Amino acid sequence: MNPAANVISASLDWHGPGAPDRARRGFSWQTLVWSLVFPPRRHRIAPTVPGLFLMILAMGIGTAAYNTASNILFITLSLLLACLLLSGLLSWFNLAGVCWRLRPPGPWRAGHEAPVAVEIMNRKQWLPTYSLWFELATQPRLAPPPDKPEEDMNVREMLRAAEKIVTRGRVLMRERLDPVGEAKLDWVVKPERRGEAIVELVAVGSLFPFGFLRKTIGVAVKQTVLVRPAQVDYEWTGAVAAHSGSSGQRTARAGTGDDLLALRKYTQGDSHRLIHWKASARLGQLMIRQFAAESHDGFVMRVDTPAAVWTRPEQFELLCSLAGTMAEDLFTAGRLRGVSVNGGPLFDTRGLRDVEAFLDELALLQPGAERETGSREQGGNKNVITFAPEGARGVAAYVDGHKTASA
Repeated sequence: MNPAANVISASLDWHGPGAPDRARRGFSWQTLVWSLVFPPRRHRIAPTVPGLFLMILAMGIGTAAYNTASNILFITLSLLLACLLLSGLLSWFNLAGVCWRLRPPGPWRAGHEAPVAVEIMNRKQWLPTYSLWFELATQPRLAPPPDKPEEDMNVREMLRAAEKIVTRGRVLMRERLDPVGEAKLDWVVKPERRGEAIVELVAVGSLFPFGFLRKTIGVAVKQTVLVRPAQVDYEWTGAVAAHSGSSGQRTARAGTGDDLLALRKYTQGDSHRLIHWKASARLGQLMIRQFAAESHDGFVMRVDTPAAVWTRPEQFELLCSLAGTMAEDLFTAGRLRGVSVNGGPLFDTRGLRDVEAFLDELALLQPGAERETGSREQGGNKNVITFAPEGARGVAAYVDGHKTASA
């Protein structure tokens, strides 16, 4: 990839008055004065309760000063107005040259806490930045169906239902940010549903320096994060004996078998007997031989989601969670050979990335029509795990038609 394109894409991630793309525009006094008189879009300055009290007090002292012609009252009035003016100027300088970006490391897991990082940079050369807060929000991209039809809901109920799925939070920058310095703030969120979630940095604000004025900047920076299915507890009732044969079958996973799987770099603790000397001499570094593992009881997991079978949304969510949890447990035990979704091709689970790709597919899975081509291709496999509804809320897993697990 072109390095210049990486630099441009990295600069576009930053937002705020001190973003790199704004710094390239240059400085002019005309732009500065115009921005003070007419703030940019989404920049708001509102008085706080102490600020309103100060304004009312200034109006009272000003009225008394004009009626009494007292120089002391005029000096007091000028000091109060200077405090308001200085508060506005310092709040403007406090946010000038500051930029931020949103970093939600993903994918997430439903029911687990996930951090959302806000990176801050102060590009000013001399002045530090104090007391910023960042308002964040997250919500599912696809809203869940409401409890009752929209025809029976008024406007307030619709707004309340829309706000119910939104999780909001605020993180504070408690320490000062030095000139040309960087900081990182973490916000912890706990997603409840699988699928795609939208993480948004809503606004940035500050009460600096005196707390008389509230300076806020609307940001509306959004990013999409994938939420994998939640882990669930299930009861393993015992599987049918594996049909791989007494001699065992080779799987494309590192193990202690006899078939050579791959070569990798030597790491401390590896046995010297596994060093491949010819490859090491050719590559100029020690290389280790990896052999295929021998498996007697591997399973193939097939997840079919025809809409005619999975009619209950809660039961379908339980299916995705059960399939994901069982896939992780079987892979950890070395007993997962492959996975297939809705009659698609069988993918071998050779490593952790293959299991994660399966979880990502479950995160976006929806009830639909089943394809027949892939189902016929899998007809020769044994130890196939399939899923079916159990009652009104449960889900059961079957191995070759025999019930094995339930949740």
